[in-house]
Amino acid sequence: MQKGSFFSYLLSLNGFIFIAATLGVLTGLYIPQLFSSAHVVSDIVISLLKLISLPLIFFSVTATISGMSSIDEMRNIGRKVIKYTLSTTLIAATVALIVFLIVDPTASDFVCNITDVDDFGGYFDFMCKLVPSNVVTTFAENNVIGIMLIALGLSFATLTLPEKNKNMLNLFFSSFFAALLKITQALVYMIPIGVWAFTVIFIENLQTQKTDSLKQLALYVVCIMLANFVQGFVVLPLFLKWKGYKPFHSLKKMSPALSVAFFSRSSNVALPMTMEYTQRTFGVSEKIANITLPLCSTINMNACAAFIITTVLFVAQSNGMVFSLFDMILWIFIATIAAIGNAGVPMGCYFLSGALLAAMNVPLALLGVILPLYALIDMFETAINVWSDACVAAMVQKEVKHD
Repeated sequence: MQKGSFFSYLLSLNGFIFIAATLGVLTGLYIPQLFSSAHVVSDIVISLLKLISLPLIFFSVTATISGMSSIDEMRNIGRKVIKYTLSTTLIAATVALIVFLIVDPTASDFVCNITDVDDFGGYFDFMCKLVPSNVVTTFAENNVIGIMLIALGLSFATLTLPEKNKNMLNLFFSSFFAALLKITQALVYMIPIGVWAFTVIFIENLQTQKTDSLKQLALYVVCIMLANFVQGFVVLPLFLKWKGYKPFHSLKKMSPALSVAFFSRSSNVALPMTMEYTQRTFGVSEKIANITLPLCSTINMNACAAFIITTVLFVAQSNGMVFSLFDMILWIFIATIAAIGNAGVPMGCYFLSGALLAAMNVPLALLGVILPLYALIDMFETAINVWSDACVAAMVQKEVKHD
């Protein structure tokens, strides 16, 4: 790295995060007098995350789904896009959960006995509490699942309204979401301060507890990468093979667009090349590409769903929470919905993972330690998301051709 580019990196957000993490390690090792200050800063950052988290989740879902006008205009194509988007994203979250359980980065005691009668009674009570009876109470009690249910119901109901009403509501949801994004952009600049505090607390915990935290962190990264590998090189190629394509030949031809996605870490930045190479590689028509790929770049977030479910379970279990099999299966759907609502959120699925954890009152110190690793993880995730977008467009083209 050249001298000028090195200083440019240090002055970027990633550079500030790296500096904050380094200072956090040094503070934790050599200045224990600042432990109490780190806890105060951590509490403030977490409070700000809680303040923005639930409205962000609600309006990200409603703004995204209620704005799907192409479903009405071209119902047949839109239905196929949604079908493959949901199926691939659900599979990605499921694969991530399976990998997480196999690798078990927290070495946790997994509760899987759901055949007991008392457990079923508890789950029924749990489900009853999740169904919201009051909008204000749902937000006040940090009922994440209840908020998502309200957002989904309101979004799909909006799609059935006359065009004038639908556009007006979508404008409201989108405008509110845009305002929240402005707030999150300001919060992003506070993240280095939060990373410093989270890292100090993490070092403090390492000193006061004999743990295998570093080993667990490495296994967590293995979970993320392995889940993405399985999705990108096994699941999506099987979909393509099913539709009569040559998966790995297609993957090679898509490599220019995937390289742009990898290094830019943005599906939107890579969209022009994705559209060009998807048409070249799969023979997708311009019409299908123009409808499918912009929509997919917004809602088709395979790798994001995998990241959310892995990160939430890892951080929560590392802080002593125990999840049953029922809970984990439920998180497959939560991660899928959150990933679909991820579009346009600064720092993407990392921020949504933090929002979900903050809403559950889970300490975020470990999430702060993960942040310096997120830049590398995000590069792979963006490439997987773009590869999935191209695969969905190819499958939609094949079905439309045979209709």
